[in-house]
Amino acid sequence: MKKIKILQQLAEAGVVAVLRADSPEEVAEMARRAIKGGIKAIEITMTVPYALRAIEQLSKEYSSSAPLDADNYAIIGVGTVLDPETARAAILAGAEYVVAPALNPDTIKLCNRYAVPVMPGTMTIQEIQNAMELGADIVKLFPGNLYSPSVIPSIKGPLPQANVMPTGGVSLDNLKDWVKAGAVAVGIGSDLTKEAVKTGDLTLIEKKAAAYIAAYKEAKQA
Repeated sequence: MKKIKILQQLAEAGVVAVLRADSPEEVAEMARRAIKGGIKAIEITMTVPYALRAIEQLSKEYSSSAPLDADNYAIIGVGTVLDPETARAAILAGAEYVVAPALNPDTIKLCNRYAVPVMPGTMTIQEIQNAMELGADIVKLFPGNLYSPSVIPSIKGPLPQANVMPTGGVSLDNLKDWVKAGAVAVGIGSDLTKEAVKTGDLTLIEKKAAAYIAAYKEAKQA
C-alpha cells in the first residue's frame, strides 16, 4: 500500500526537483530550499559524492507520512541509479522512490521486490512498453530536451495507459505545455539551481521552486 501512496503523492506533487551538487551537505541544503519553496518531491542524484548521506539525513528530517501542509512533509527519492545494487543501498538509506537514466531490468525487478516505485529512463515506444511490462508505473522521458511536449500524445496513442514524466529541458516557459500534453509529473534539474550555484545564494532555489509550483498549479487549472 505504501508504494501506491507514494505514486499518488508524486503525481499530486507534479514537480520533482532533480538535485546535483559537489557535496552531501550542499545538496541537502538545496533540497531544504526547494521544499521550503513548495516542491515536495526531491530526487538526490547518485552523482553527488556520498549521496547516501544526504538521502539518510533528509529522510530523517522529512516524511511522506506527515500532513501535506506540514513543514516536514516531503518525498525523498534517489536518481541516476544505474544498477540494482545502488538502488538497494539508496532504499536502505531512506529513498522512497528510485529514478534511473536508462532502462535496467534488474533495477526494476529489485524495486518491485521491495515495493518501491521506480521510474526508468526511456526514449522509445519499445523501451516504454518494456518498462511497463517489467512493472514500472511511471516512465521517465529522458532526455526531455530531445522532444517537444507533443511527443506525449504520440506515446499515448498506442500506450494510453503510460504515465510519462519528462526530465531534462523542462522550464518555466514550457512547463504548461508538458502538463497540458499529459505529463504525470515533470522533473526539474539545473534550471532550478543554476543561478543559486552561480551566485552562491541558495535562497534563489526557494524562489525558483515557488515559481515552478505556481506555474504547475496554473497549468493544471487551465
